[in-house]
Amino acid sequence: MKQKLNDLSQRYVTALRKRLKPGARAGLQPALAIGRQAVALGVETLELARIHERAVTSLELASRKDGFLKRAEIFFTEALTPIVATHCAARQSKTDLNRLKEALGRRTLELAGANLQLKRGLHRRKRIEAALRKSGDHYARLLQDSLHLQEGLRQLTHRVLAAQEEERKKISRELQDEVAQTLLGLNVRLLALKQESRLNTKGLKLEIASTQQLVTKSASSVRRIAREYRKL
Repeated sequence: MKQKLNDLSQRYVTALRKRLKPGARAGLQPALAIGRQAVALGVETLELARIHERAVTSLELASRKDGFLKRAEIFFTEALTPIVATHCAARQSKTDLNRLKEALGRRTLELAGANLQLKRGLHRRKRIEAALRKSGDHYARLLQDSLHLQEGLRQLTHRVLAAQEEERKKISRELQDEVAQTLLGLNVRLLALKQESRLNTKGLKLEIASTQQLVTKSASSVRRIAREYRKL
């Protein structure tokens, strides 16, 4: 039975597609033939409505606005005629048919709304994906710039430290040279004092005073260089 219903559904889709082709004649025979086949299989109104709904979905008629959906409803109504004719209570069948048509119309509108929501969801997803790709590229560029800046800062720090080290070495050499010169001068003065102490007491006092000035000057120089060294 299931296979027979599937065959009927396929014939329904084929007949409906032919009916909706431009220039197709609006005769009742194809729809009536489908209806008679449905009666022969014992198909009731609700089952035929499901077959019609699947055909509308298969042919993508819910989203079309060119009159195809209305023509499909007429085809469905025509296909129902043999089934309705088999019912004893014709009036009740007509009421059921109207209700079914209303339900079918509502279902069609629901399908159209769902299809519209699906399209909007797809567009929204594409926009989000594009935004994510753009954001990823932006952060990748920021990361690359950050790495470049970090490398530049590292090189600058290296150059500053190298310059400071060179300046320390320079000051150290100057301090050593000046202290060495001062000590050498003191040594010469002490030797002179040693010789002078034997000959001239007055001259010895002058030499001592001069030597004290040299020591004071040397101490000032050492303190000055030490201050400059601490600033580095």
